[in-house]
Amino acid sequence: MTNPPPPAPRALLARLGIPPTLAWGYLGLLLFMIGDGVESGYLSPYLVDRGIPESRVALLFTVYGIAASLAAWLSGVLCDLWGPRRVMATGLTVWAAFQLLFLTAALPLTSYPLMLLGYGLRGLGYPLFAYGFLVWIAGVAPRARLGTAMGWFWFAFTGGLPTLGSLVAGGLIPHLGAYATLWAALVLVVAGGLTALLLVRDAHGARRPRTAGERPLATLVGSITVLWRNPRVGAGSLVRVINTASQFGFFVVLPVHFTKTVGFTLTQWLHLLSAMFATNIFANLLFGAVGDRIGWRRTIAWCGGAGCTLSTLLLFYVPTAAGPNFPLALLVAACYGATLAGYVPISALMPSLEPRHKGQALAALNLGAGASTFVGPAVVAAFVGPLGIEGVVWIFAGMHAVSCALTPFLKLPDPPEPAATHRTAVAAHTTEGPGAKGLR
Repeated sequence: MTNPPPPAPRALLARLGIPPTLAWGYLGLLLFMIGDGVESGYLSPYLVDRGIPESRVALLFTVYGIAASLAAWLSGVLCDLWGPRRVMATGLTVWAAFQLLFLTAALPLTSYPLMLLGYGLRGLGYPLFAYGFLVWIAGVAPRARLGTAMGWFWFAFTGGLPTLGSLVAGGLIPHLGAYATLWAALVLVVAGGLTALLLVRDAHGARRPRTAGERPLATLVGSITVLWRNPRVGAGSLVRVINTASQFGFFVVLPVHFTKTVGFTLTQWLHLLSAMFATNIFANLLFGAVGDRIGWRRTIAWCGGAGCTLSTLLLFYVPTAAGPNFPLALLVAACYGATLAGYVPISALMPSLEPRHKGQALAALNLGAGASTFVGPAVVAAFVGPLGIEGVVWIFAGMHAVSCALTPFLKLPDPPEPAATHRTAVAAHTTEGPGAKGLR
Protein backbone atom coordinates (compact mmCIF):
# COMPACT_ATOMS: atom_id res chain seq x y z
CA MET A 1 0.00 0.00 0.00
CA THR A 2 1.37 3.38 -0.95
CA ASN A 3 1.12 6.35 1.34
CA PRO A 4 -1.34 9.02 0.16
CA PRO A 5 0.18 12.29 -0.97
CA PRO A 6 0.13 15.11 1.59
CA PRO A 7 -3.15 17.01 1.33
CA ALA A 8 -2.55 20.26 -0.51
CA PRO A 9 -5.19 22.27 1.39
CA ARG A 10 -3.55 21.46 4.73
CA ALA A 11 -0.16 22.51 3.43
CA LEU A 12 -1.63 25.76 2.14
CA LEU A 13 -3.29 26.47 5.48
CA ALA A 14 -0.01 25.85 7.29
CA ARG A 15 1.81 28.27 4.98
CA LEU A 16 -0.86 30.87 5.67
CA GLY A 17 -0.30 30.48 9.41
CA ILE A 18 -3.60 28.67 10.14
CA PRO A 19 -3.22 25.44 12.18
CA PRO A 20 -4.79 22.97 9.69
CA THR A 21 -6.62 20.96 12.35
CA LEU A 22 -8.41 24.11 13.53
CA ALA A 23 -9.49 25.48 10.14
CA TRP A 24 -13.19 24.69 10.68
CA GLY A 25 -12.96 26.37 14.06
CA TYR A 26 -11.95 29.65 12.43
CA LEU A 27 -14.97 29.41 10.12
CA GLY A 28 -17.26 28.56 13.04
CA LEU A 29 -15.89 31.50 15.02
CA LEU A 30 -16.54 33.81 12.07
CA LEU A 31 -20.19 32.70 11.80
CA PHE A 32 -20.68 32.88 15.57
CA MET A 33 -19.31 36.41 15.77
CA ILE A 34 -21.36 37.54 12.75
CA GLY A 35 -24.44 36.56 14.74
CA ASP A 36 -23.10 38.20 17.88
CA GLY A 37 -22.30 41.38 15.94
CA VAL A 38 -25.65 41.80 14.17
CA GLU A 39 -26.98 44.02 16.96
CA SER A 40 -23.81 46.03 17.60
CA GLY A 41 -24.62 48.91 15.26
CA TYR A 42 -28.32 49.38 16.02
CA LEU A 43 -29.36 47.90 19.39
CA SER A 44 -28.58 51.14 21.24
CA PRO A 45 -30.81 53.43 19.09
CA TYR A 46 -33.41 50.64 18.82
CA LEU A 47 -33.80 50.51 22.59
CA VAL A 48 -33.82 54.31 22.83
CA ASP A 49 -36.64 54.40 20.27
CA ARG A 50 -38.57 51.91 22.44
CA GLY A 51 -38.47 54.36 25.33
CA ILE A 52 -35.37 53.20 27.24
CA PRO A 53 -33.32 56.27 28.34
CA GLU A 54 -29.81 56.49 26.92
CA SER A 55 -28.26 56.30 30.39
CA ARG A 56 -30.12 53.03 31.08
CA VAL A 57 -29.02 51.65 27.72
CA ALA A 58 -25.42 52.43 28.68
CA LEU A 59 -25.98 50.65 32.02
CA LEU A 60 -27.40 47.63 30.18
CA PHE A 61 -24.28 47.48 28.00
CA THR A 62 -22.13 47.86 31.12
CA VAL A 63 -23.80 44.87 32.82
CA TYR A 64 -23.30 42.89 29.61
CA GLY A 65 -19.64 43.90 29.65
CA ILE A 66 -19.16 42.86 33.28
CA ALA A 67 -20.57 39.42 32.47
CA ALA A 68 -18.32 39.21 29.40
CA SER A 69 -15.30 40.22 31.49
CA LEU A 70 -16.02 37.50 34.04
CA ALA A 71 -16.45 34.87 31.34
CA ALA A 72 -13.30 36.00 29.54
CA TRP A 73 -11.30 35.70 32.75
CA LEU A 74 -12.69 32.24 33.50
CA SER A 75 -12.27 30.92 29.97
CA GLY A 76 -8.56 30.13 30.32
CA VAL A 77 -9.04 28.40 33.67
CA LEU A 78 -12.04 26.41 32.46
CA CYS A 79 -10.03 25.29 29.43
CA ASP A 80 -7.50 23.81 31.87
CA LEU A 81 -10.31 22.05 33.70
CA TRP A 82 -12.64 20.99 30.89
CA GLY A 83 -10.72 21.52 27.66
CA PRO A 84 -11.47 24.17 25.02
CA ARG A 85 -14.18 22.19 23.25
CA ARG A 86 -16.41 21.94 26.33
CA VAL A 87 -15.83 25.60 27.20
CA MET A 88 -16.90 26.60 23.68
CA ALA A 89 -20.00 24.39 23.94
CA THR A 90 -20.89 26.06 27.23
CA GLY A 91 -20.53 29.48 25.65
CA LEU A 92 -22.83 28.52 22.78
CA THR A 93 -25.48 27.16 25.15
CA VAL A 94 -25.39 30.25 27.39
CA TRP A 95 -25.61 32.63 24.43
CA ALA A 96 -28.58 30.85 22.87
CA ALA A 97 -30.50 30.43 26.15
CA PHE A 98 -30.28 34.06 27.25
CA GLN A 99 -30.90 35.39 23.74
CA LEU A 100 -34.17 33.44 23.78
CA LEU A 101 -35.09 35.06 27.10
CA PHE A 102 -34.23 38.50 25.70
CA LEU A 103 -36.30 37.96 22.55
CA THR A 104 -39.32 36.12 23.93
CA ALA A 105 -39.85 38.05 27.17
CA ALA A 106 -37.68 41.12 27.74
CA LEU A 107 -38.27 42.93 24.44
CA PRO A 108 -41.97 42.08 23.93
CA LEU A 109 -42.75 43.23 27.48
CA THR A 110 -40.29 46.17 27.32
CA SER A 111 -39.16 45.00 30.77
CA TYR A 112 -35.89 46.61 31.77
CA PRO A 113 -35.20 44.12 34.62
CA LEU A 114 -35.64 41.23 32.17
CA MET A 115 -33.36 43.02 29.72
CA LEU A 116 -30.70 43.25 32.41
CA LEU A 117 -31.14 39.54 33.10
CA GLY A 118 -31.43 38.24 29.54
CA TYR A 119 -29.08 40.53 27.66
CA GLY A 120 -26.72 41.09 30.59
CA LEU A 121 -26.12 37.40 31.29
CA ARG A 122 -25.91 36.64 27.58
CA GLY A 123 -22.57 38.43 27.86
CA LEU A 124 -21.19 35.26 29.44
CA GLY A 125 -21.61 33.41 26.16
CA TYR A 126 -19.37 34.81 23.46
CA PRO A 127 -16.16 35.08 25.56
CA LEU A 128 -16.40 31.43 26.59
CA PHE A 129 -16.78 30.41 22.95
CA ALA A 130 -14.29 32.82 21.38
CA TYR A 131 -11.56 32.87 24.03
CA GLY A 132 -11.90 29.13 24.54
CA PHE A 133 -10.90 28.86 20.90
CA LEU A 134 -8.09 31.37 21.49
CA VAL A 135 -6.64 29.05 24.15
CA TRP A 136 -7.02 26.14 21.72
CA ILE A 137 -4.98 28.06 19.13
CA ALA A 138 -2.28 28.85 21.71
CA GLY A 139 -1.95 25.12 22.44
CA VAL A 140 -1.69 24.09 18.78
CA ALA A 141 0.02 26.85 16.77
CA PRO A 142 3.84 26.71 16.49
CA ARG A 143 5.57 29.59 18.28
CA ALA A 144 7.19 30.82 15.07
CA ARG A 145 3.74 31.45 13.57
CA LEU A 146 1.83 32.28 16.75
CA GLY A 147 1.41 35.96 15.91
CA THR A 148 0.03 35.08 12.49
CA ALA A 149 -2.31 32.43 13.92
CA MET A 150 -3.59 35.02 16.39
CA GLY A 151 -4.02 37.46 13.52
CA TRP A 152 -6.32 34.93 11.82
CA PHE A 153 -8.24 34.58 15.12
CA TRP A 154 -8.87 38.32 15.23
CA PHE A 155 -9.61 38.28 11.49
CA ALA A 156 -12.49 35.88 12.19
CA PHE A 157 -13.50 37.59 15.45
CA THR A 158 -13.76 41.13 14.10
CA GLY A 159 -14.90 39.85 10.72
CA GLY A 160 -18.09 38.97 12.55
CA LEU A 161 -18.21 41.52 15.39
CA PRO A 162 -19.11 43.97 14.07
CA THR A 163 -18.05 43.94 10.41
CA LEU A 164 -20.21 41.35 8.67
CA GLY A 165 -22.66 41.44 11.56
CA SER A 166 -23.43 45.09 10.85
CA LEU A 167 -23.59 44.38 7.12
CA VAL A 168 -26.10 41.58 7.75
CA ALA A 169 -28.13 43.93 9.94
CA GLY A 170 -28.08 46.63 7.28
CA GLY A 171 -29.37 44.13 4.71
CA LEU A 172 -32.03 42.46 6.86
CA ILE A 173 -33.56 45.34 8.82
CA PRO A 174 -35.25 47.00 5.80
CA HIS A 175 -36.90 43.67 4.92
CA LEU A 176 -37.46 41.90 8.25
CA GLY A 177 -37.43 44.73 10.78
CA ALA A 178 -35.12 45.24 13.74
CA TYR A 179 -36.77 42.66 16.01
CA ALA A 180 -36.79 39.79 13.50
CA THR A 181 -33.16 40.54 12.65
CA LEU A 182 -32.25 39.64 16.25
CA TRP A 183 -33.77 36.20 15.63
CA ALA A 184 -31.59 35.86 12.53
CA ALA A 185 -28.60 36.58 14.77
CA LEU A 186 -29.52 33.58 16.94
CA VAL A 187 -29.60 31.32 13.87
CA LEU A 188 -26.13 32.48 12.79
CA VAL A 189 -24.65 31.97 16.26
CA VAL A 190 -26.00 28.42 16.50
CA ALA A 191 -24.76 27.61 12.99
CA GLY A 192 -21.27 28.89 13.79
CA GLY A 193 -21.09 27.14 17.14
CA LEU A 194 -22.09 23.79 15.67
CA THR A 195 -19.65 24.20 12.77
CA ALA A 196 -16.73 24.57 15.18
CA LEU A 197 -17.82 21.95 17.68
CA LEU A 198 -18.80 19.23 15.22
CA LEU A 199 -16.18 19.62 12.49
CA VAL A 200 -12.94 20.35 14.37
CA ARG A 201 -11.02 17.18 15.17
CA ASP A 202 -8.00 18.00 17.31
CA ALA A 203 -6.79 16.25 20.45
CA HIS A 204 -5.96 19.52 22.20
CA GLY A 205 -9.68 20.28 22.38
CA ALA A 206 -10.32 17.58 24.96
CA ARG A 207 -7.98 19.10 27.54
CA ARG A 208 -5.26 21.71 27.20
CA PRO A 209 -1.98 20.56 28.77
CA ARG A 210 -1.12 22.83 31.69
CA THR A 211 2.08 23.55 33.54
CA ALA A 212 3.23 20.59 35.60
CA GLY A 213 1.73 20.69 39.09
CA GLU A 214 -0.57 23.62 38.27
CA ARG A 215 -4.20 23.12 39.24
CA PRO A 216 -7.21 24.99 37.85
CA LEU A 217 -7.83 26.78 41.16
CA ALA A 218 -4.19 27.84 41.25
CA THR A 219 -4.52 29.16 37.70
CA LEU A 220 -7.67 31.06 38.68
CA VAL A 221 -6.02 32.72 41.66
CA GLY A 222 -2.74 33.11 39.82
CA SER A 223 -4.42 34.89 36.91
CA ILE A 224 -5.11 37.74 39.36
CA THR A 225 -1.95 37.65 41.47
CA VAL A 226 0.20 37.48 38.33
CA LEU A 227 -0.90 41.05 37.58
CA TRP A 228 1.35 42.31 40.39
CA ARG A 229 3.63 39.27 40.72
CA ASN A 230 4.77 40.02 37.18
CA PRO A 231 4.15 43.74 36.49
CA ARG A 232 4.78 43.14 32.80
CA VAL A 233 1.70 40.94 32.63
CA GLY A 234 -0.23 43.56 34.58
CA ALA A 235 0.79 46.24 32.11
CA GLY A 236 -0.11 43.96 29.21
CA SER A 237 -3.55 43.28 30.66
CA LEU A 238 -4.15 47.03 31.01
CA VAL A 239 -3.06 47.58 27.40
CA ARG A 240 -5.56 44.91 26.35
CA VAL A 241 -8.33 46.69 28.27
CA ILE A 242 -7.54 49.94 26.49
CA ASN A 243 -7.30 48.23 23.09
CA THR A 244 -11.06 47.77 22.59
CA ALA A 245 -12.54 49.93 25.38
CA SER A 246 -13.13 52.75 22.89
CA GLN A 247 -14.71 50.30 20.44
CA PHE A 248 -17.32 49.08 22.93
CA GLY A 249 -17.90 52.59 24.19
CA PHE A 250 -18.46 53.81 20.65
CA PHE A 251 -21.08 51.08 20.11
CA VAL A 252 -23.16 52.89 22.74
CA VAL A 253 -22.61 56.53 21.83
CA LEU A 254 -21.69 56.80 18.15
CA PRO A 255 -24.85 55.31 16.57
CA VAL A 256 -26.89 58.05 18.21
CA HIS A 257 -24.30 60.76 17.41
CA PHE A 258 -23.91 59.81 13.75
CA THR A 259 -27.66 59.49 13.13
CA LYS A 260 -29.06 62.28 15.32
CA THR A 261 -26.27 64.89 15.22
CA VAL A 262 -24.16 64.31 12.11
CA GLY A 263 -27.17 63.40 9.95
CA PHE A 264 -26.50 59.92 8.57
CA THR A 265 -29.32 57.42 8.22
CA LEU A 266 -29.19 54.22 10.28
CA THR A 267 -28.36 52.23 7.15
CA GLN A 268 -25.49 54.58 6.29
CA TRP A 269 -24.15 54.27 9.84
CA LEU A 270 -24.29 50.46 9.63
CA HIS A 271 -22.40 50.61 6.33
CA LEU A 272 -19.77 52.86 7.94
CA LEU A 273 -19.42 50.41 10.79
CA SER A 274 -19.04 47.52 8.36
CA ALA A 275 -16.36 49.40 6.41
CA MET A 276 -14.57 50.31 9.64
CA PHE A 277 -14.16 46.71 10.66
CA ALA A 278 -13.75 45.33 7.16
CA THR A 279 -10.54 47.34 7.21
CA ASN A 280 -9.85 46.02 10.69
CA ILE A 281 -10.08 42.34 9.77
CA PHE A 282 -7.49 42.63 7.01
CA ALA A 283 -5.31 44.83 9.20
CA ASN A 284 -5.44 42.07 11.84
CA LEU A 285 -3.69 39.74 9.40
CA LEU A 286 -1.24 42.43 8.39
CA PHE A 287 -0.22 43.44 11.90
CA GLY A 288 -0.06 39.83 13.10
CA ALA A 289 2.56 39.14 10.44
CA VAL A 290 4.24 42.53 10.97
CA GLY A 291 4.56 41.79 14.67
CA ASP A 292 6.27 38.47 13.94
CA ARG A 293 8.74 40.30 11.70
CA ILE A 294 9.56 43.67 13.33
CA GLY A 295 8.63 42.96 16.94
CA TRP A 296 5.40 42.57 18.88
CA ARG A 297 6.05 45.46 21.25
CA ARG A 298 7.00 47.95 18.58
CA THR A 299 3.88 47.11 16.57
CA ILE A 300 1.62 47.53 19.61
CA ALA A 301 3.15 50.89 20.52
CA TRP A 302 3.13 52.69 17.19
CA CYS A 303 0.50 50.97 15.08
CA GLY A 304 -1.89 50.41 17.98
CA GLY A 305 -1.43 52.97 20.75
CA ALA A 306 -0.23 55.99 18.81
CA GLY A 307 -2.37 55.18 15.79
CA CYS A 308 -5.59 54.89 17.82
CA THR A 309 -4.86 58.09 19.72
CA LEU A 310 -5.02 59.99 16.44
CA SER A 311 -7.74 57.98 14.68
CA THR A 312 -10.12 58.19 17.67
CA LEU A 313 -10.09 61.98 17.45
CA LEU A 314 -10.43 61.96 13.67
CA LEU A 315 -13.44 59.63 13.89
CA PHE A 316 -15.30 62.23 15.93
CA TYR A 317 -14.09 65.58 14.60
CA VAL A 318 -14.04 64.97 10.85
CA PRO A 319 -17.71 63.87 10.46
CA THR A 320 -18.83 66.45 13.04
CA ALA A 321 -17.20 69.23 11.02
CA ALA A 322 -18.00 67.92 7.53
CA GLY A 323 -21.55 66.72 8.16
CA PRO A 324 -23.02 63.63 6.43
CA ASN A 325 -20.19 63.36 3.90
CA PHE A 326 -20.11 59.59 3.43
CA PRO A 327 -16.75 59.20 1.59
CA LEU A 328 -14.93 61.33 4.17
CA ALA A 329 -16.57 59.51 7.08
CA LEU A 330 -15.68 56.22 5.40
CA LEU A 331 -12.01 57.25 5.28
CA VAL A 332 -11.72 58.10 8.99
CA ALA A 333 -13.77 55.03 9.98
CA ALA A 334 -11.37 52.80 8.03
CA CYS A 335 -8.41 54.55 9.69
CA TYR A 336 -9.81 53.82 13.15
CA GLY A 337 -10.52 50.20 12.27
CA ALA A 338 -7.01 49.68 10.93
CA THR A 339 -5.25 51.16 13.95
CA LEU A 340 -7.30 49.01 16.37
CA ALA A 341 -5.60 46.02 14.73
CA GLY A 342 -2.20 47.36 15.71
CA TYR A 343 -2.73 45.76 19.12
CA VAL A 344 -3.04 42.23 17.68
CA PRO A 345 0.46 41.05 18.76
CA ILE A 346 -0.55 41.44 22.44
CA SER A 347 -2.23 38.01 22.14
CA ALA A 348 1.12 36.43 21.25
CA LEU A 349 3.16 38.59 23.61
CA MET A 350 1.24 37.94 26.84
CA PRO A 351 1.94 34.18 27.17
CA SER A 352 5.58 34.92 26.41
CA LEU A 353 5.79 37.40 29.31
CA GLU A 354 5.10 34.57 31.77
CA PRO A 355 6.42 31.42 30.03
CA ARG A 356 6.25 29.27 33.20
CA HIS A 357 2.56 30.07 33.76
CA LYS A 358 1.08 30.53 30.30
CA GLY A 359 -2.40 29.59 31.52
CA GLN A 360 -2.33 32.43 34.04
CA ALA A 361 -1.03 34.88 31.44
CA LEU A 362 -3.76 33.89 28.99
CA ALA A 363 -6.38 34.27 31.73
CA ALA A 364 -5.01 37.76 32.47
CA LEU A 365 -5.13 38.58 28.74
CA ASN A 366 -8.73 37.40 28.50
CA LEU A 367 -9.57 39.33 31.67
CA GLY A 368 -8.33 42.49 29.98
CA ALA A 369 -10.26 41.69 26.81
CA GLY A 370 -13.45 41.09 28.75
CA ALA A 371 -12.96 44.14 30.93
CA SER A 372 -12.87 46.35 27.87
CA THR A 373 -16.47 45.37 27.08
CA PHE A 374 -17.69 47.12 30.23
CA VAL A 375 -14.98 49.77 30.70
CA GLY A 376 -15.97 51.39 27.40
CA PRO A 377 -19.72 51.63 28.15
CA ALA A 378 -18.94 52.57 31.77
CA VAL A 379 -16.85 55.54 30.58
CA VAL A 380 -19.81 56.61 28.44
CA ALA A 381 -22.31 56.16 31.28
CA ALA A 382 -20.13 58.14 33.71
CA PHE A 383 -18.98 61.01 31.51
CA VAL A 384 -21.39 61.55 28.61
CA GLY A 385 -23.66 63.56 30.91
CA PRO A 386 -21.15 66.05 32.34
CA LEU A 387 -18.69 66.12 29.41
CA GLY A 388 -20.78 65.24 26.38
CA ILE A 389 -19.71 62.98 23.53
CA GLU A 390 -16.69 65.17 22.74
CA GLY A 391 -15.35 64.74 26.28
CA VAL A 392 -15.84 60.97 26.11
CA VAL A 393 -13.90 60.83 22.84
CA TRP A 394 -10.99 62.71 24.44
CA ILE A 395 -10.99 60.26 27.35
CA PHE A 396 -10.71 57.33 24.94
CA ALA A 397 -7.93 59.07 22.99
CA GLY A 398 -6.06 59.66 26.25
CA MET A 399 -6.42 56.00 27.18
CA HIS A 400 -4.84 54.96 23.88
CA ALA A 401 -1.97 57.37 24.54
CA VAL A 402 -1.46 55.74 27.94
CA SER A 403 -1.29 52.31 26.27
CA CYS A 404 1.47 53.59 24.02
CA ALA A 405 3.38 54.82 27.08
CA LEU A 406 3.02 51.39 28.74
CA THR A 407 4.63 49.40 25.93
CA PRO A 408 8.25 49.94 27.10
CA PHE A 409 7.32 47.79 30.12
CA LEU A 410 6.24 44.85 27.93
CA LYS A 411 9.73 43.42 27.54
CA LEU A 412 10.19 39.69 27.22
CA PRO A 413 11.73 38.17 30.36
CA ASP A 414 15.46 37.57 30.31
CA PRO A 415 16.41 33.91 29.77
CA PRO A 416 17.83 32.01 32.73
CA GLU A 417 21.55 32.65 33.21
CA PRO A 418 23.18 29.86 31.18
CA ALA A 419 26.47 28.17 31.76
CA ALA A 420 29.35 29.92 30.04
CA THR A 421 29.79 27.15 27.48
CA HIS A 422 26.18 27.42 26.39
CA ARG A 423 25.71 31.17 26.62
CA THR A 424 26.11 31.84 22.90
CA ALA A 425 23.75 29.06 21.83
CA VAL A 426 21.04 30.11 24.25
CA ALA A 427 21.31 33.74 23.21
CA ALA A 428 21.07 32.77 19.55
CA HIS A 429 17.97 30.66 20.24
CA THR A 430 16.35 33.55 22.11
CA THR A 431 16.94 36.17 19.46
CA GLU A 432 15.65 33.86 16.74
CA GLY A 433 12.25 33.55 18.41
CA PRO A 434 9.29 35.29 16.78
CA GLY A 435 8.91 38.89 17.74
CA ALA A 436 12.26 39.02 19.53
CA LYS A 437 13.46 41.83 17.33
CA GLY A 438 12.47 45.13 18.86
CA LEU A 439 11.19 43.63 22.10
CA ARG A 440 14.24 44.08 24.29
